[in-house]
Amino acid sequence: MRGGLHHVTAITRDVQANVDFWMGFLGLSLVKQTAGFEDAQQLHLFYGDARGRPGTLISFLVWQGGAPGRVGHGQVAEIALTIPRGRIGDWLTRALDHGIAVQGPSREFGASVLRLKDPDGIIVKLVGTDQPDGDWPAAPSGLHAATLWSDDVLATTAFLAQFGFGISAVEAGVTRLTSPGGALDIRDASGFVPGIPGTGVIDHVALRVPDAAQVTAWQARLPGATTVHDRRYFTSLYVRDPAGVLIELASDGPGMAADEPAEALGHKLVFPPEFAAQSADLRVSLPQFARPGEERTIMRQLPFLHRIHRPDAADGSAMVLLHGTGGNEADLMPLAHRIAPRATLIGVRGRSTEEGVARFFRRLSVDSFDQDDIRFEARAFRAFWDGAVSGYDLDPARLTVLGYSNGANFAGAVMGLSPGLIRQAVLLRPMAVLSQMPKVDLTGTRVLTLAGAQDPYGRYAPALNAWLRNSGADLTARQINAGHDLSSDDLTAAQQWL
Repeated sequence: MRGGLHHVTAITRDVQANVDFWMGFLGLSLVKQTAGFEDAQQLHLFYGDARGRPGTLISFLVWQGGAPGRVGHGQVAEIALTIPRGRIGDWLTRALDHGIAVQGPSREFGASVLRLKDPDGIIVKLVGTDQPDGDWPAAPSGLHAATLWSDDVLATTAFLAQFGFGISAVEAGVTRLTSPGGALDIRDASGFVPGIPGTGVIDHVALRVPDAAQVTAWQARLPGATTVHDRRYFTSLYVRDPAGVLIELASDGPGMAADEPAEALGHKLVFPPEFAAQSADLRVSLPQFARPGEERTIMRQLPFLHRIHRPDAADGSAMVLLHGTGGNEADLMPLAHRIAPRATLIGVRGRSTEEGVARFFRRLSVDSFDQDDIRFEARAFRAFWDGAVSGYDLDPARLTVLGYSNGANFAGAVMGLSPGLIRQAVLLRPMAVLSQMPKVDLTGTRVLTLAGAQDPYGRYAPALNAWLRNSGADLTARQINAGHDLSSDDLTAAQQWL
């Protein structure tokens, strides 16, 4: 067992703010951006030194707009990074200049420590050590320690001893375990609440193992360990300590240069081999970001949570995407990109919930809906639309709404409640949801509706189509050979219509 820290993995809800802090403020290198190995619809970022060496790595799973977790026992709660002892004052000034709240300097285990938080609220400590000093500003040189909250300190300490971590000191309720490659601080959290996964929470700490063979050997020795995983850049094994803290064992190799030149780490989005066939759709679905100093889209605070995808050769058109029940703002991005490859995509997340899933308005039964909720959300959507048009410099004449199921129904309601707002729409599996469709003039509004021949809700589509025609909309209503789910015929029909 080599011993020491390999990496720490946490969860962020805002990829741009995350990049701005870890690259822009701390100065770490982004050494890998990849689709997640467990869930390819998650972006996974790795920061570290320029070579991406084990012991310098902090990684983030991106749950864009995801719900916050709760720090409690059974979790890793703090990340400590190493800086030269003489730079404590410089880092304090830098934090103040960047508007980042900072506490300290204080003393912990004989070292000067600055304590601050990243944009998700994760505690980051900068620890002054006797490492060589160089030019300023300079990023922290690597991981110094991670703090684990345990409700059974003795059991956690005994568990970690087998990996080369021994007790070196106890201070203020924290037991420090050290090895040649870093430290683990165990805070006694007995009596405190258990942790809850989510954004702003550290998922696990990974310990260094020399090679894949030794990772496999540990699997047989650790009750409750998972299967061995090939993470392309290292081989890993997960196990929980007796207090529930997730511990990963990770090999030193092959390293971050396994699929990129060592001098250009982190400059392209890569995909695990098993997801290579889906890479085109995943590339559109994963959130975009800009590195410090690069041109970026300034995200506006609007009534609906949303995500923007800008294609490489944008043509000035845009599509506003409204998902179905249980979906999210990224669901329709692959389909929309295939329909209009040069359009800017704006995915919107519904704000109403039903049994924990997102919708654009509440449903009372299969064909009965909360009318007050529809009207309230439609007013909020109008404010979102106006803010997006001005905030993102969109051309209203070149905006198309693409809605599916609940999102399509919501778009139809918005056309009735705010006539003229939506001028062009593709509505997939729609139905009328207003109890009384208003008498409005939709002259100049162009609409394609696509109903499924085997869709159990298809019988509700004709009423919406009749209202659209009677209101003066330029309507193309088609029925395709499909159920409620989307099919390739939807793509073809929408492409031809546009």
